[in-house]
Amino acid sequence: MLLILLERFLRKSSSSKKGPAKQAPSPEEAVSEIKNGDESRRDALIAAYSPYIAKLTSKFCKRYIDPKKDDEFSIALLAFNEAIDSFNASAGKSFLGFAKTVIQRRLIDYARKEKKHRQDVPYSVFDYESDDGAVYNIVETRQSIAAHEAGKAETARRLEIAELNGELGRFGITFQELVELSPKHSDSRELLISIAIQLAENVELAGQLRATGKLPVKDLMEAGSVSRKTIERNRKYIIAIAIIKSGNYPYMNDYLRVEKNDNKSLKEVSR
Repeated sequence: MLLILLERFLRKSSSSKKGPAKQAPSPEEAVSEIKNGDESRRDALIAAYSPYIAKLTSKFCKRYIDPKKDDEFSIALLAFNEAIDSFNASAGKSFLGFAKTVIQRRLIDYARKEKKHRQDVPYSVFDYESDDGAVYNIVETRQSIAAHEAGKAETARRLEIAELNGELGRFGITFQELVELSPKHSDSRELLISIAIQLAENVELAGQLRATGKLPVKDLMEAGSVSRKTIERNRKYIIAIAIIKSGNYPYMNDYLRVEKNDNKSLKEVSR
């Protein structure tokens, strides 16, 4: 659960813009616009529902599906695109329900094809005989090594999350709060992350934060040319990012994917 909350916090969408939010069209409305010739809606619809597609694919495969690496996610994306073209609103079924059916069918077809391929190619073709006469299977060996490394990485990640959870607890911060407090706008998020990085990279201020549990508001105001109000109302978010960036949290930094930008000036924005 902590991992899920942390991923939501660190990867929370920041695509919102300033000003009143424009209500997004329903999936059925978006599909209708696509069918009427507005192809720009297609990419937007697929991007908006990529998390849904990934979750559905993982549930079907009964394992975590990495959108960047697993073929099953690509199969599901193609199926979602196929569903856009073949959806019939007059049938009375919701688009997402229809898309789910198409995705599941294509994943079943893919699984059957992969199973047949594995049956057609015997494992024995990958056997290797060493100089001492022992027979090793290259595929099985690589799979065992990969599984072992994945297990080590998972254990290390969970330990890291537990350690971070404990450290944030000293500041009265929970992952659930961070999910709720994460900035809704990209410019606000970038500003606060920039402030947090400045705090993390200043050894004296970072040490002061950990020693006293208090955010050095005045120093951050001067360093970033931002108001006290902006810093104080986003106190927990800034502290969490600073702790991750200044601590020994390699996995969490990888989730955060924040690159330093020395040339970017900070400016006051409303959240």
